[in-house]
Amino acid sequence: MRSSTSQPKTPRAAARVRAAIDKRLDQTLFKALSDQNRLRVLACLIKCGRACSVSEVAECCDVDFSVVNRHMRILADAGVLEAEKRGRTVWYTARCDDLVARLGELIEAINEWCPNACPTSRSDTGSAGKGVKCGSCSTTGRPKTGRRKSAS
Repeated sequence: MRSSTSQPKTPRAAARVRAAIDKRLDQTLFKALSDQNRLRVLACLIKCGRACSVSEVAECCDVDFSVVNRHMRILADAGVLEAEKRGRTVWYTARCDDLVARLGELIEAINEWCPNACPTSRSDTGSAGKGVKCGSCSTTGRPKTGRRKSAS
């Protein structure tokens, strides 16, 4: 958790503070996950649960081989996939444990600095990432707003 220091008063002051969130907001990871085709490839590999070749994934995603090959390389470079060459074929596996750990660390880093984060989503309560709702939240880890839907 963050020390007892108060929140920085300005964005300029916040930019000077070095914290875990600065390391956890990994541009390479987010760039790799920002493309719809790469997300489809990743979802396919995660659901498959085994190493798959580019041609297998291209077939299941209905995307050109060369496009899938490029996307899988980008995901591997970001640490999301593991690549293993056997003969002339490269086999890719989703690195689920690593991805979950990296995203979990990011959630913890965000919770460390967000004053309005739901207490049930904070790691210091022991319920982080478990989908626990509290009475003050409309959804897990998200504070309720005072707005109501208008009756149309």
